[in-house]
Amino acid sequence: MSESKDQITVQATGIDHDTSTHSLAEDAQGAQTSQAEASEHPVQPADLVDQKKGSFGYFKTKEFYITVILGQILAIANTSTSTFTTLLGQEQWAIPAFQTFLNYVLLNIIFTPYTMYRYGFKGWLRLVYRDGWKYIILAFCDVEGNYFIVLAYQYTTMLSAQLINFWAIVVVVVLSFLFLGVRYHITQIAGILICIGGMGILIGSDHITGTNGGDISHGRQLKGDLFALLGATFYGLTNTGEEYFVSTRPVYEVLGQMSFFGMIINGAQAGIFDRTSFHNAHWDGKVGGYLTGYTLCLSLFYCLAPLLFRLSSAAFFNVSMLTMNFWGVIIGVKVFHYHIHWMYPIAFVLIIVGQLIYFLAQKLLSEARKPWLGTNQERGVVGLFTAKRKIVHTIPAAAGCHDQTAEHIPEHTPTANISSV
Repeated sequence: MSESKDQITVQATGIDHDTSTHSLAEDAQGAQTSQAEASEHPVQPADLVDQKKGSFGYFKTKEFYITVILGQILAIANTSTSTFTTLLGQEQWAIPAFQTFLNYVLLNIIFTPYTMYRYGFKGWLRLVYRDGWKYIILAFCDVEGNYFIVLAYQYTTMLSAQLINFWAIVVVVVLSFLFLGVRYHITQIAGILICIGGMGILIGSDHITGTNGGDISHGRQLKGDLFALLGATFYGLTNTGEEYFVSTRPVYEVLGQMSFFGMIINGAQAGIFDRTSFHNAHWDGKVGGYLTGYTLCLSLFYCLAPLLFRLSSAAFFNVSMLTMNFWGVIIGVKVFHYHIHWMYPIAFVLIIVGQLIYFLAQKLLSEARKPWLGTNQERGVVGLFTAKRKIVHTIPAAAGCHDQTAEHIPEHTPTANISSV
């Protein structure tokens, strides 16, 4: 009897030993599996930087305030160009293609020589040979967007043209979703819709006060609407393309190439369509001053827009432009003696609220982290306001990623990847 008890005890001890051994083996195997998974899916430097700190975490960053303020500066600059165009019209001066041509000339004078300095003349020629066709398409869309929008106002009402300009936002969102892999959060969609609602109030107040302008007495409104739709489509293509280019190339290269080819395309277009207007135009000191103001404001707009594309997106860029009407009235009160309708402040506040909602639930890098550049933005450029620059500066270990992938610029400019704008 005692022997059987001993056997049972021994067997029980053996079972406990086997169970504990098996448990230890499972723990060891689990630890190895966890280590293997950790090695297969390591924490990325970009994920360490791009953390979500509450729904309002992005509002606490300096990038948020720079983005919103920069968007409004661009809206004011664009409104200023419209003001100078109106002043030129009051002087009976209207040469739309030539008017924009001066902007491309100025940008080309600034950025093309600097690009040659950075890359060398042979490097610049290689750039033109290799990527020139891409910039020709970008410049063509930009030139035609400007041309058709200006042309549209000669045939349709301002109300119709402004409503159709919403199409640019749709084009940007669809193109970014389909071709750039951008996925929009529900708060971003809600913010865009609220901004559009605010713009609707602005347009409605213009309609009530009869300040929409335009001549539809000859039944040409449909023609003008089609021109506005075409111009908005070109703007959407340009904004999306420029956002892609400035995320992978230095700003000076993008602006230099776009202005170089834009100057050629716009110059040819002005020579074809504006010859008669040019010879019959009235020239004096006022016209020269207004042209200078228009060119400087538009050039400032072109210089700052790429920075907003890097900080945010082409979608937010177009949303920011919705406040142009409000700033236009503010300027018009002093220059053209406009009267502010009571709906204007409400509309402006609504658009700003929509922009704030747009950035709800955003992580710290927000839209600066472009999905087409890779997890750590390894295919991007280390430039001003880029997510890659912030990642590299925040986590020095991530600097290795930009050593392996440059900006896809000429090989003989090795320092451009670090210091390019």
